Amino acid sequence: MKRRQDTLTAWLFLAPAIIIFLVLIVYPIGMSGYASFTKWKFTSGLKGMKWYGFKNYVNIFKDLNFKAAISNTFLYVFVTVPISIILSLIFAFLLNNKVYMAKTLRLFYFIPYIANAVAIATLFSTWFRNDGMVNNILSFFSKDPVGLKWMSDKSLCKIPVMFMLVWTSLGYLIIIYMGALQNVSSDLYEAAEIDGASKTQQFLHITFPMVSQTTFYLLIIRMIAVFKVFVSVNVMSMKSPAKWNTSIMVEVYSAAFSSMQFGKACAEAWILVLIVLFFTTVQFVGQKKWVHY
Repeated sequence: MKRRQDTLTAWLFLAPAIIIFLVLIVYPIGMSGYASFTKWKFTSGLKGMKWYGFKNYVNIFKDLNFKAAISNTFLYVFVTVPISIILSLIFAFLLNNKVYMAKTLRLFYFIPYIANAVAIATLFSTWFRNDGMVNNILSFFSKDPVGLKWMSDKSLCKIPVMFMLVWTSLGYLIIIYMGALQNVSSDLYEAAEIDGASKTQQFLHITFPMVSQTTFYLLIIRMIAVFKVFVSVNVMSMKSPAKWNTSIMVEVYSAAFSSMQFGKACAEAWILVLIVLFFTTVQFVGQKKWVHY
């Protein structure tokens, strides 16, 4: 009898969290999955949902905007994630040693990560304007004025986004790496120095393998973060009618709230989920070859 009462008490305590989880997580996921197979204009309510089968998914891959969004998002992931990981490991390695004003530098690196994303995107848009700071700096080193159209040129508009993605990610990655580096035994470096290993050799053969678990974790979370990038791209593409730097999440938002095609938006979101799951699975399979436990 007492065991039943304890079980009932436990379920009563768990009930609020379970209800919130079901209502705010499980139901929206299930609803979006169903909606992806319908033709639905949100303003028409649930009664306006009409079964559409796989037509949303078929039509999406005929959509040139979505194809461009996938291409751009893959570019952001494959360029910015490795650069962010490599730079953060190098900076963490340097800051972990005796560096002048190390604590101040750590703060400066971390500020962009916690700053408002819209404000940072606006700041980068200002820097990369035709008359912005970047062109002024380039003009200083050139005989002729530099007037590169960073925000509107098809071949250049992705560069400011990638710069921002790298810059804003460094703070968090550096802090995590610094924690991992402090767990690396100094005895390993002392033994390597006795054997005549250079600093570069110590970094490649001691530091990197010893923080491989952390690298794997950061690769996963950073990859997911870049795949669902929205704010920086949305703010920076406002003045670009063609939206050459668009991302998958921006296209999902546009389909849902600009075109009011919620069925299409849900289908695009599920395609993004499948892409993330695929690359996460690949990394979990591949990590057996380079992650040291």
